Amino acid sequence: MDNLPLILLVFLLAGLAKGVIGLGLPTISIGLLALVMPPAEAASLLLLPSLATNIMQCAGPALRPLLRRLWPMLLALLPGTFAGIGLLTAGGPLALGLLGAALVAYAVWGLAAPPLTLNARAERLSAIPIGVAGGVITGATGVFVMPVVPWLGALGLARDALVQALGLAFLAATVALGLALAAAEAVTPATSLASLLALPPALAGMWLGTRLRGRLSPLLFRRLFFVALLAIGAQLAWRGIS
Repeated sequence: MDNLPLILLVFLLAGLAKGVIGLGLPTISIGLLALVMPPAEAASLLLLPSLATNIMQCAGPALRPLLRRLWPMLLALLPGTFAGIGLLTAGGPLALGLLGAALVAYAVWGLAAPPLTLNARAERLSAIPIGVAGGVITGATGVFVMPVVPWLGALGLARDALVQALGLAFLAATVALGLALAAAEAVTPATSLASLLALPPALAGMWLGTRLRGRLSPLLFRRLFFVALLAIGAQLAWRGIS
């Protein structure tokens, strides 16, 4: 694959972001790789790195309580992803524009950081709709953040539990995306090999980011991350409509 050096560098950077702030691997990797390849191909490359890093992230003492609490939303991701996958695999300007719009929306939310809080009843009522909506966006763009990440942030979870919950949601979305891409025959031997080769730099980046977490300002890093994401998303959206 001609773009292999770029792919390895992108996953190193994406893993670094995930190690520092607990998210960013799919958004950075798809956002940057979609500048040089179709979004569906970029999405298929992130499957193994995302699977491995999110298994690591969701492990911990709160795993069982989180599963009991979040399973309706997690389960709803699967049909939503299958419903949206046709837009991603179709490629073309529409797929690129949707990906750019999703990244811009996520970046705006991240920079604004609106204080959201859900009570227990609102959580129960919104879990399945949020999961379906998140699945549709995952299938259509390959990015599994909106509206799941803001919803998880509104549940009032402790910091460590929230990091685990994010890992759990990203893991479920990765599995759903992988199944949907495989059903659409968008996963090829070449992309599978490239995804496997991208795994070591993603893990190395995550390890480095975890080590740097205590030395960097997470707030500053988060702001820089979302500003960069906003620029990437705007570029992709412009390509999609121009």
